[in-house]
Formats: sequence, structure tokens, C-alpha cells
Amino acid sequence: MSTLELQRDNRQAADPGSWDRADPRAARSVIRSGAFTGYTAGIAPGCVQANVCILPRGFAEDFLLYCQRNPKPCPLLARSDVGDPRLPTLADDLDIRSDIPRYHVFRDGEFMEEVTDITPLWRDDLVTFALGCSFSFEEALLQAGLRLKFLARNNVAAVYVSSIDTIAAGPFKGPLVVTMRAFKPADAIRAIQITSRFPNVHGAPVHIGDPGRIGVDLSRRYQDVGDPEVADDELPVFWACGLTPQLAVRNAKPPLCITHAPSSMLITDLRNAALAVL
Repeated sequence: MSTLELQRDNRQAADPGSWDRADPRAARSVIRSGAFTGYTAGIAPGCVQANVCILPRGFAEDFLLYCQRNPKPCPLLARSDVGDPRLPTLADDLDIRSDIPRYHVFRDGEFMEEVTDITPLWRDDLVTFALGCSFSFEEALLQAGLRLKFLARNNVAAVYVSSIDTIAAGPFKGPLVVTMRAFKPADAIRAIQITSRFPNVHGAPVHIGDPGRIGVDLSRRYQDVGDPEVADDELPVFWACGLTPQLAVRNAKPPLCITHAPSSMLITDLRNAALAVL
């Protein structure tokens, strides 16, 4: 699905007056009904949104170790019990089978399909991992008066595959995926200070400046996601991204893996402010 199609879905999904977009429970209900299938940026402001990776039990311990060894791209917020679609520490009404706008389904490491409900795919041996998302620190950047110009275009930060290797764990290995946001130099310094306070949602940047030093070509985005514009007076700033596990899954080749689609996140009841380190 293209960015333009996603933007259209965001405009057309559910009558804006029919549900409270500030309420995470209402958002999950609308998503569960299938009425919203777009990007979740800007929905339930103040609430943590999560990346998701769902794996068979036989792969869960290695993936947990992968998260522990790579906390910047994979900051673990919650892990479910085996076979349980609930994540009660994130929300008491949450059902991981239906509460994400769009899911990506992988088999033997290969992307197979995009769906809006995984109830037909659910198995008793599946384990859900919820990982921190940069939408949380973006809220802090906005509150500090920093401009994220892609939001005015109904878009998200650009996503790239870097040449930086993650630390392997069992069969899970692969390059670091990064997001890019462009700032004027003084604002870039402020963005570093602010995001350093949020280690549970990727924390400080992994690189500033020349994209080539981390193997990134700004014209080649991962799955064409996000806004790549960098003005002449701006610096590209790169953060670790929660899509990194998707590439590790390709190498691990589990018989089944289910993730969120890019920028269509799990909306939780956790507050972003609770993740800040003072």
C-alpha cells in the first residue's frame, strides 16, 4: 500500500466525529472493527504506541535475547504469556489479534501478506513482544517546540536500512533499520538532548550528518516509508527503528512471524511521560 493510499485511508476511516481520537480505548475499538487501517501517528496523544513482533514459542527465547542485546532498536515494553493474545500491562482490554490497523505476515522469513486481523492465524504457541516506538519521543520533541515537518504533510519519518550490524542472538541477526528526521543544527542538538531521556523508545540518535557513513542513500527508503526531505540548512539525524526485527526475522526464518505494518502501531494505555528518564 502506498503512502498516498494510507493517507486516503486515514481521511476516510471512520467519521472523525464518531470516535474520540484522544482516547486509546476508543482508538483500539475502531481499529478492532476494521474501520481504521492507516498510520497511527497523532492518535491517542500522550499514549505509548508499540512495535510488535509475534513468534512461535520455539523462537521466543532467542528473540528475547536479541532484544536484550540490541536495546536501541528493540526496547522491550512487554512480553505475553505463551498463547495469550492479551498484554495486560499495556491495556486491560487489548487483543493483539485485532488491535493493530495492519499486520505483516511472514512465513519462513518471507513476507507473505498484509492483513487487518490475525484471529484466523492465531495459535496456542505464539508469543507477543511489544517494543518501544519513536512516536513517543516525537511527542516530546513537539512539546519542546521542535518542528517535524513531515507531520504537516500527513507523513512519518523516513525509514532506511543501514550498514550497521546488530548483535546476533541464535538465528536472529541483520542490519540496523533507522529513521531519519531533519533539523537545523541547533535544533539537532536539542533533539539529541530530549530523546536521550527516552531509552525505552530508542533513546538518542545513532548517527548525525553524512548518511553514507552508515550506508544510507536518502533516495532509497525501506518499503518507501516516510518523508526523505533534508533542506540545505538542515542535518539528517538518524535513530534506531523498531522495524529492525523484521530483517532479523528474514534471517531467522521462523515458520510464522507476524509484525505490525510500518507506522501502523499498537496503541497502549501507557503514558509517554512515564517512560522519560529525569
